[in-house]
Amino acid sequence: MSWIDRALLACGALALVTPVLARDPVISYDFGRPATPQEIALWNIDVRPDGTGLPPGSGTAARGRQVFAENCAACHGENGVDGIKDRLVGGQGTLASGAPVKTVGSYWPYATTLFDYIHRAMPYQAPGSLSNDDTYAVAAYILSLNGIVAADGKLDRESLPNVRMPNRNGFVPDPAFDPAKLFKTK
Repeated sequence: MSWIDRALLACGALALVTPVLARDPVISYDFGRPATPQEIALWNIDVRPDGTGLPPGSGTAARGRQVFAENCAACHGENGVDGIKDRLVGGQGTLASGAPVKTVGSYWPYATTLFDYIHRAMPYQAPGSLSNDDTYAVAAYILSLNGIVAADGKLDRESLPNVRMPNRNGFVPDPAFDPAKLFKTK
C-alpha cells in the first residue's frame, strides 16, 4: 500500500470517527484515572508576568554564578556571551538599530519570564532539575550580568516581579492590526 493510499485511508477513518467525537467528546478508553489535585499541582508551575505562580525560595547572584558555571556556561558561554546557544547578555540599545541583539537584557519584557523559562526548560540536558533557590540564583546572576540587578543582588518571589526590565514597554500593539478582521466572513 502506498503512502497516498495510507493517507486516504486515515482521512476516511477520521471522517467516520469525527461524528462520534462530535456527539460524545468525552471518550472513555477504560484505562487510567483522573489526575488528583496534588498531581495537577506538580505540573502547575507557570509563572505570570505579575509574579503569580512564583514558588518560595531565594537566590543570590553570587550563588547563581556557581550554578551557571556548572549548568549553563557550556551552552551560553562563561558570561552569557559567545556560547553555542543563545546569547543572554548585552544588546541594550540595539533593538531599533539595523542589527538588533535580542538578549534577556535587551529584549525580554519581564524578569519573571526568565525565572519561568529557566525553571521549566533549563539546563538543556536536564530540564526542570534546578531547585527553586538555584533557579532564583541563576536568574539573579543573568540579570546582574545585564546590569539590571546588582552584582550582590538577591531575588525571591517578592522582589523578582518588581525588577524593571529595559524593554518592559517595548511590546506595543501594531496599529495596523485589527483582530476583528481575522474573523470576518464574506
